[in-house]
Amino acid sequence: MKSALYAGAALAVVAAFGATAAQAQTRDTIQIAGSSTVLPFSSIVAEEFGNAFPDYNTPNVAGGGSGGGKRQLCEGVGESTLDIANSSSKMSASELEGCHANGVDDVREVIFGFDGIVFATGIDQGDFALDPVHLYNAIAAQVPVDGELVDNPYTNWSEIDASLPDQDIFVAIPGTNHGTREVFDERVLALGCEEAGLPEMEEEAMEAACLTPRQDVVVEIAGDYTETLARLQSNPEAIGVFGLSFYDQNRDTLKVATVSGVEPSLETIASGEYPISRPLQFYVKGAHVGVIPGIEDYVAFFLSEQMAGAGGTLEAAGLVPADSDFLAAQLDAFNNGDQYQPQ
Repeated sequence: MKSALYAGAALAVVAAFGATAAQAQTRDTIQIAGSSTVLPFSSIVAEEFGNAFPDYNTPNVAGGGSGGGKRQLCEGVGESTLDIANSSSKMSASELEGCHANGVDDVREVIFGFDGIVFATGIDQGDFALDPVHLYNAIAAQVPVDGELVDNPYTNWSEIDASLPDQDIFVAIPGTNHGTREVFDERVLALGCEEAGLPEMEEEAMEAACLTPRQDVVVEIAGDYTETLARLQSNPEAIGVFGLSFYDQNRDTLKVATVSGVEPSLETIASGEYPISRPLQFYVKGAHVGVIPGIEDYVAFFLSEQMAGAGGTLEAAGLVPADSDFLAAQLDAFNNGDQYQPQ
């Protein structure tokens, strides 16, 4: 009797797995979503991939932000779920746990290059030479004044530092659905907060004081960089947060600020001189590899010298390229089935 029960249970598991795989196999187009920073690079690769591999459909690429893409990836396995999540921030341990809770056990990270976070105004505005502490004092809801944490009193950049333009403060920052926001919080606000010298307080209170933006002159952008650009066009005194690649494509309308005395460029980001750089990556659902046609070839094509290498198509679009050995190591790790582990 027990043997029959065990056999029945085993058959049910096999049948369920087979149904999931068969269901996924009925879809023949790779589905990709996520980061607005990665979106233009992924769109270029998808289009070129469709041209280079006519036996495959051109992948569908959508935005939605890094957080949204990773959430979609982690919803489960099967035809109705995402294959690849583009992200400008690393998948966190809690995000990976969410994947595992939904049966998405094999998640593979592929880093394809680098980018910088830049601050820009309209082309006709004054020059900004910013430090993280300037940005913290402009953006945070509360700041230290005479050793006390008070509601942010600053309304003009020159009140923060006399070297900054006599210009009203208005900053458009990425919303919390964007990977850029996570990097912005860690590499700009947290560092600026430390430099500002907050009074001693509990860790949770310190984090809130460092990372909570004010509501009067700071707007959080849920959409992509085109929405941020529109804010600058409607408010000439606004400063916006962008990826370097978007700025490069809009140099005729934007003027970039220096950060810690360094102007962002492909060269200063590649060298590590510019302080706010980050890797760009996408996350692949391993259970769909070999089931959804073309995923392995798409990853290899993305990491090719032609696409992601120095002098390749993506560098021309604003990507800071990794060296060929790095790209080869990423492809080897993917093909070997190496599963992502947060650092």
